[in-house]
Amino acid sequence: MWSGPHPDGRTAVAVRAGPHVGEDGRVTVDPSPTVRMADLRRAYAEHGLAESDLAPTWLGQFHRWFADAEAAGVAEPNAMVFATASPAAQPSLRTVLCKGVDQRGFTLYTNLGSRKGRDALANPQASLLFPWHPLERQVIVGGTVERVDPAEADAYWVSRPYGSRLGAAASPQGQVIASRRVLEDERERLAREYPDDIPRPEGWGGLRVRPDTVEFWQGRADRLHDRLSFRRDGDDWVVDRLAP
Repeated sequence: MWSGPHPDGRTAVAVRAGPHVGEDGRVTVDPSPTVRMADLRRAYAEHGLAESDLAPTWLGQFHRWFADAEAAGVAEPNAMVFATASPAAQPSLRTVLCKGVDQRGFTLYTNLGSRKGRDALANPQASLLFPWHPLERQVIVGGTVERVDPAEADAYWVSRPYGSRLGAAASPQGQVIASRRVLEDERERLAREYPDDIPRPEGWGGLRVRPDTVEFWQGRADRLHDRLSFRRDGDDWVVDRLAP
């Protein structure tokens, strides 16, 4: 058993699940981890988000919040959850790193033969989530996926550390392999073949999520969170307030 501060200021007590014999000899069972998980909650009270607080564009607002995340020391603030679905509507998601954002959208790089690559190219609809928990914020993006121009992918590829390029080229991402040794052997082979530089593999490139909606979510007290969403409307953008 241990005790410590609860996020909302109360004292939290965690008890190891399992049978317990009391002083009267009776055997009781502590609540399961699932039950304790249901009791975990946090009161959000750091900030609010009013329409008047927003930058004129979704990109300007994203830059503001991203700068806040960096200043707050959020670990890997460019980490985002990337959700896709197959043509048969089978969803999947994973955490990746955003490697660029501009008026065109959010860019990531990957093995295009991986599940995310195949899904995104065959069913070009995706969603992104930036989970900035320390700031009680998240940014949620929905939109279409397009392939990054090969010249742009080349420019990013050569900016990566040599070891990262070797690892990316060596890995048949998402495929079943016999052991880790398969990866290590292929990396060693590529290092011998390309001791100074390694070309970008044909099946490795960039994907860009072109947003149709960009929601800025700010946690508030009593679950009455602020949700302001930029929504594409033809050539313009409108801002909607969404109920939490």
